Amino acid sequence: MSASTYQNWIVERDSDEIVWLRLDVHDNSANVLTNEVFTELQYILTDLAKNIPVGVAITSNKPKGFIAGADVKEFTQIKNQQQALEIIRFGQSIMDQLDQLPCPTIAVINGFCMGGGLELSLACDYRIALDEPSTRFSLPEIRLGIHPGYGGTVRIFRYLSPLIAMDLMLTGRSLDSRQAKKSGLIDQTAPNRLLEHSARKILLNKPPKRKAPRFSKLLNSGLARPLIAILMRKQLAKKALPEHYPAPYALINHWSKHYGNEQKMLQHEAKSVAELSTTPTAKNLVRVFMLQNELKSLADDHPQQVKHVHIIGAGVMGGDIATWCVAQGLEITLQDLKNESLAKAKLRAYKYFKKRLKDRFLIKDAMDRFMLDAQGYGVRKADIIIEAIFENKKVKRELYASLEPKIKKDALLATNTSSIKIEELCDSISDPTRLVGLHFFNPVAKMPLIEIVNGTQTNPNVSQRAINFAKQIGKLPLPTKSSPGFLVNRILTPYMVEAGLLKEAGYSIMEIDLAATTFGMPIGPIELADTVGLDIGLHVAEILSTAYGFKIPSSFKTMVASGTLGKKSGQGFYAWKNGKKVTPKSKTSTNSDTMIQNRLVLRFINEAIACHHEQVVESKNLLDAGVIFGTGFAPFRGGPIHYVESMGTAALLETLDMLHKNYGDRFKADPGWHEFVT
Repeated sequence: MSASTYQNWIVERDSDEIVWLRLDVHDNSANVLTNEVFTELQYILTDLAKNIPVGVAITSNKPKGFIAGADVKEFTQIKNQQQALEIIRFGQSIMDQLDQLPCPTIAVINGFCMGGGLELSLACDYRIALDEPSTRFSLPEIRLGIHPGYGGTVRIFRYLSPLIAMDLMLTGRSLDSRQAKKSGLIDQTAPNRLLEHSARKILLNKPPKRKAPRFSKLLNSGLARPLIAILMRKQLAKKALPEHYPAPYALINHWSKHYGNEQKMLQHEAKSVAELSTTPTAKNLVRVFMLQNELKSLADDHPQQVKHVHIIGAGVMGGDIATWCVAQGLEITLQDLKNESLAKAKLRAYKYFKKRLKDRFLIKDAMDRFMLDAQGYGVRKADIIIEAIFENKKVKRELYASLEPKIKKDALLATNTSSIKIEELCDSISDPTRLVGLHFFNPVAKMPLIEIVNGTQTNPNVSQRAINFAKQIGKLPLPTKSSPGFLVNRILTPYMVEAGLLKEAGYSIMEIDLAATTFGMPIGPIELADTVGLDIGLHVAEILSTAYGFKIPSSFKTMVASGTLGKKSGQGFYAWKNGKKVTPKSKTSTNSDTMIQNRLVLRFINEAIACHHEQVVESKNLLDAGVIFGTGFAPFRGGPIHYVESMGTAALLETLDMLHKNYGDRFKADPGWHEFVT
């Protein structure tokens, strides 16, 4: 066996004359496709074309994962379309070299396979993957404001029907290894001990290559593509407007107009991605990606792992936190005074695992780790105790006092309070430094953020351990100061209150929500209020109105008093049927949509400026990250502070001043605006 080593690749030729290319990007925990990685691969492939082996196997030398995709940091350095085009064409040329090697090639995928990594595997003749749930396949470029650009939009149609291929690229969703095999994306799965042996067998036997299903020819035909594209655009328009997110529309046009000739399609792919990569949307979405990584980096590199979580409160929030922790491999005990609440929580967990895991053995394993504990026996052995009961200071304090003598000395004690200051909860325990806030958001399975709420008394080590725990369970940790509402609810509540005031002023709920979604919010504030629950929203609003002195719409109180609570009761501002919103007929307004939008957005922005001024979080980046991942604030705008800086303060302050004159002190510019005036 001979071996030669590059900076990022280990090249080995074994006794069967199979060449193994093992990627191990230096100074990086995960493999990413950098210019340096591509340049070295170009040299390797050129040499292999001269000294043709029996086969080539490409795999990862990292302990976890195949390839995470292209290096996003390099994207931030692109200055113009021409530079982008040159970078993309270079990457395409390497994939073409791999595609055209005169010997069989296989991607041996030992973990996650994302973006450019999946595109590289598609340039191979065969793909085999590790048969584990952690093995995931995706083309997430659409979330960065572009679409696959290294030949992925061309080669994927060799193996998948256009409906599945386009769905993967348009949504950025991921498949596990079994789903990928079933769809045709990969050829085989294998356990770790047999992965390379199976890959070698494929290269030596050269089985027929996978092909897309026969009906794909009909769907890809010149007659069908334009019709399917119309339907795709119609569905897409319900979630994303072309002026906000041009990439998915560009991808649909790319397939619809250019499918059929691979070489011409490759040329258009490069041109399309080059154009998209320099748009404000792409730049802001790349910024959001970097913000996400910044939150992840707050955790320690090798933290002590939590194994057992005890949760007190089996309501929707407590039960869903328990379910999520089990899904991340932890053991939980769930405590509540009501056996009925415990039973409902376990049933919801079972439904979640059944839908997510599918395999009955995996479902059984998960349910075995989801333990009901009415008496609270799990408190004594838990690594972390999370209180998720109703928002009552007195009851919470009494609970902590009863817990303290039972819990381990090094156990974390956390509250999921959504608005109460930590300092107001810790005076009942002898060691108040151990109490920290872990504010999850509803629905737990979908919302990526956890606010790590630090009271003035919270031990920094306790806070860091809470950050580590958030990262361990796959959430984004955001350290915040303990002030009423913390960051997310502090900013979101005045925005939702303004929506209520607009409703009372005669605007229709459809107009109000449309103004918000036209700006770029994922859903409107009225629908959001219904989804959260008007009773929960009112409780938070009452706490914050006391702290910050704003008016709560009387309709909120009237509706809650009558039991009209939103989605969970079947009726809120909207009617809800089987968990879905019933859209009413829109009522016309005499005022413009711009006025509605200004009132909503500037109420939101003004509160964000106040939070920055008061240092609720440590930096502009953390504030933008928290608001994007905690409220869904228009990601393509890069965050509220970034929006202010990119738009310029003069025009925004002029509008805010007009609103102040017309609608009162709730629109008075926060003193923090002066920090952004140049």
